[in-house]
Amino acid sequence: MSERPVLLEVEHLEAGFGSQPVLHGVSFRVYQGEVAAVLGLNGAGKSVTLKTVGGVLPAWAGHVRFEGVDITKMSPEKRVALGMAHVPQGRQVFPDLTVEQNLRIGAYVLRRRDLRRYASALDGVLGRFPVLAKRRNQPAGTLSGGEQAMLAVGRALMSEPKLVLVDEASAGLAPIAVQSLFETLREVNRSGVTILMVEQNVTFTLGIADRAHIMQQGTIVYDGEVASLDQERVASLLGIGRLLGRSVAAAAEGRRGATNGKSARPVAKKKAPAKPRAKAASTTRKRKAT
Repeated sequence: MSERPVLLEVEHLEAGFGSQPVLHGVSFRVYQGEVAAVLGLNGAGKSVTLKTVGGVLPAWAGHVRFEGVDITKMSPEKRVALGMAHVPQGRQVFPDLTVEQNLRIGAYVLRRRDLRRYASALDGVLGRFPVLAKRRNQPAGTLSGGEQAMLAVGRALMSEPKLVLVDEASAGLAPIAVQSLFETLREVNRSGVTILMVEQNVTFTLGIADRAHIMQQGTIVYDGEVASLDQERVASLLGIGRLLGRSVAAAAEGRRGATNGKSARPVAKKKAPAKPRAKAASTTRKRKAT
């Protein structure tokens, strides 16, 4: 994965609300063509990271680079023009506008740059989401939660982005809708669009992500390719326990299969204590004692 060019680089990013800091030097990279996930407990700073990368919140310090260009001070509109799109938390569709009108809003930069491309962009999104095509003249507020999530993703794709930021897209959705949404995101990625997503749903996320960045208290504490993640460490950092920890192992195994068994190179912090080894040794001693 690291052989791919870097599309997005976040370096020592600091941000917050008012005088309250939330991010304390966040650094990570997103490689072209991958699905990267930012995971963490509530309050870790995941959504703030995504909002700062997208320009919705100003950065207090640090840098955000997109294709090598420093966009730290750029407006969200200019970031969209460069090839970045945002699926906001809560989906935030316009309920009184039709499906097509919502999609049209997503293409405002595209229409201003090249109006002739709007029709083909609209056809492409409606072709990708047949349910939206059927409901193109229906008010967005009458759609189900899963359909609104698809509309939010489709609206982001209307600008023909290189990178889509997806903020908690599965929140409040039924499991079957979550599965459908993640399959959609997988297909979007396979079409060549890079995805950076923030999620609470660890199981589904690790099923499609190539790389995971785990946050605690406003900083990245562990990251690496999903195929090489230490399942015990991930489960401990995310507080998901043994049962869900098995899903981490299953996801890692699945990603290893998807990459044809290529060895991964995690970029975990070198100074991190080897907690899993210590636990394994302790367990062995207890078994011998019994």
